[in-house]
Amino acid sequence: MGQSEENSKIVRENDEMIISPEFVEEKVEELNEVLLVYRSAIKEVRTKLEILDDELKIKRKRNPIEYMKSRVKTPGSIMDKLHRKGLEMSIESAKKNLNDIAGIRVICSFVGDIYEIAKMLIRQDDITLIEEKDYISTPKSNGYRSLHLVVEIPIFFSDHVEPVKVEVQIRTIAMDFWASLEHKLYYKTSGESPTHITRDLKECAELIASTDMRMQDIHNEVEKLR
Repeated sequence: MGQSEENSKIVRENDEMIISPEFVEEKVEELNEVLLVYRSAIKEVRTKLEILDDELKIKRKRNPIEYMKSRVKTPGSIMDKLHRKGLEMSIESAKKNLNDIAGIRVICSFVGDIYEIAKMLIRQDDITLIEEKDYISTPKSNGYRSLHLVVEIPIFFSDHVEPVKVEVQIRTIAMDFWASLEHKLYYKTSGESPTHITRDLKECAELIASTDMRMQDIHNEVEKLR
């Protein structure tokens, strides 16, 4: 199916994407097979992170990772993102152009833990770092802070090996708290928050960042007492 024919089955009404049921049925079945690959990649990366956390618990008597969340984008979400970006709506296009089909969010206790876990993960032989964005040292304009990695890992199936990209977001509990609330407020206002709310959110982000750094300093002092 050509791009023009595919696009004929997709229209926008009141700035919302409407896809024909036939198109959804055709693409969803195809995408579900691919999503198995991404779910497998999440299992692999998550297991690696759990092993690192267990190792550090034994060596340092504490877990740097508080908890993890993972998700694979739904077929509809993948198609919507391809359409919004003006990209070809195909499996190959999604695999090539979208780095966040599979995602893991890693919540750490301290800022130092973020960089340590990231370093340990990407230096493993079967992990390839594709992209790194440090929104902690250079926050987004709205105050968002997190370390984003796009890594590639080989997934072994019965008859082939497939390299798969996974987005790993690593942040502190405080950063995750802020990001979750900001996300909810963003959608409540359809992305058009009043100026004073945007300002207040950024001030909260800076206050949280300052608290994170103070907690890191306290942690460093406690470690010296051991």
